Amino acid sequence: MMKIAVLLFVVATAYAVSAVPVEGKDYPRYIQFPDGDGNLHDVDLEAEPDYELLQEIQRNPANNLYLLFTRANPTSSQTLVMNDGNSIRNSNFNPNRVTVVVVHGWLSNQETDINPTVRDAVLGRYDANVIVMDWRRLAISDYVTAARGVPDVGRGLGQFINFLNRETGLSLNNVHLVGFSLGSHVVGNAGRELGGRAARVTGLDPAGPLWTYSSNKISSNDAVYVEAIHTDGNTLIGLGIGRNVADADFYPNGGYNQPGCITGICDHNRAWRFFASTVTRNHLIANECSSSLQVSLNTCRGSEFPMGNNDLRKSGSGMFRVNTGRNYPY
Repeated sequence: MMKIAVLLFVVATAYAVSAVPVEGKDYPRYIQFPDGDGNLHDVDLEAEPDYELLQEIQRNPANNLYLLFTRANPTSSQTLVMNDGNSIRNSNFNPNRVTVVVVHGWLSNQETDINPTVRDAVLGRYDANVIVMDWRRLAISDYVTAARGVPDVGRGLGQFINFLNRETGLSLNNVHLVGFSLGSHVVGNAGRELGGRAARVTGLDPAGPLWTYSSNKISSNDAVYVEAIHTDGNTLIGLGIGRNVADADFYPNGGYNQPGCITGICDHNRAWRFFASTVTRNHLIANECSSSLQVSLNTCRGSEFPMGNNDLRKSGSGMFRVNTGRNYPY
């Protein structure tokens, strides 16, 4: 009996360790990564990037589309143009409101599901400026090129926020940058361009491939408060980075294999679905974990802390686990 008990303990421990959010994670050369519609695409992580496109993005990092939604125009966007004050004055933009910027991931655009989902959640909660950033010019390129250009796209977003600050007096204390997958690293770099002065940066399952050891990944220095929600960070095969990168790192249901999901794509997308639901309800309350093993074994019993939500004055740090349901609102 003793031998069986020991064997079971070893097996359980090995299983748990395989799921632990790790500090370093490599990927095989050939992987599959989803677009915004959930279709998988073959990716060669050692492919040569499109240097010509990268040089263009670097020369003009502000070459993105910024689409404003408010309660006065909740579904019909108004286009804001960098360094064009009239585009701001002729819009419903109000610098006294909270400004939430939503940034999509790879092979996505303004129509991708994350944008209307988060937009509607925010505007259903309060009257804000919701700006959907469409960076498809780079995002529709191959994964390696898109990842390589993310810092410049983020720099462009930071410059755009600085333009709003100069033009309208928008306080960075009222700015919340929200990004999904590759977009998580975009908003991290935007926050860096702002000197870490934005109120909040939220990374929704930050992309893992090519980012584990990158100094350009989202980090805790990118805003006053930085939060990451990890939903597909399983070792070696996860689409998300699966490691602590923020002030507060949340691992719903252990950080991978989300209830109701049978694919990594579903797990990955749960990050923005969870976030939108918490903006509406602020109901997913996590417990702090003292170790990655606690995250995996579901033995976190530390202080409670809400995952997600729309609180710009939110503050805290640590590693957290929350267990959710299979279906909305989770």
